[in-house]
Amino acid sequence: MKVGLLSDTHDRLDAVDELLKRLQAAGATMMLHAGDFCAPFSLVPFLDAGVPMAGVFGRNDGDHEGIRAFARRGMGIELFESPHSMELGGNRILIVHDIGDVPPQSLTNHTIVIHGNTHKPEMKEREGTLIVNPGEGCGWLSGTPSAALLDLDTRKVEFIQLPAAEWTR
Repeated sequence: MKVGLLSDTHDRLDAVDELLKRLQAAGATMMLHAGDFCAPFSLVPFLDAGVPMAGVFGRNDGDHEGIRAFARRGMGIELFESPHSMELGGNRILIVHDIGDVPPQSLTNHTIVIHGNTHKPEMKEREGTLIVNPGEGCGWLSGTPSAALLDLDTRKVEFIQLPAAEWTR
């Protein structure tokens, strides 16, 4: 099973829409989002894509109930407080906005940890736990919107970046 990983999308609908299209074209059948949607309307690309998503709230998500209500307009979008632990494809997955908010033991009690907050794409292993930050879906800081594709069977991660020349504004 392949899942798309996003974080820090910060209301940038055009970039999120393009990332979702690329993730789905690469085989993602579900999205995991590590927070900072920002506003309810920022879920429009997810609703339009019609793909299931599980996500957590980040520090810039002020209106949790408004975002949840907007998510209910579609099917298969579940939003949780950060951190959130779940089982998917035989893996125990932790989704958290800021990895610094989680004790080290919680990290190693999961096979995969997805986080955001730093806006920097990163992948590492710690004591057998795969830790992935898909970067910033918005591209506001780096000029390069990014996401990641995770194959849950092989634990292979592929980072997807939109060309900076098209997204630096």
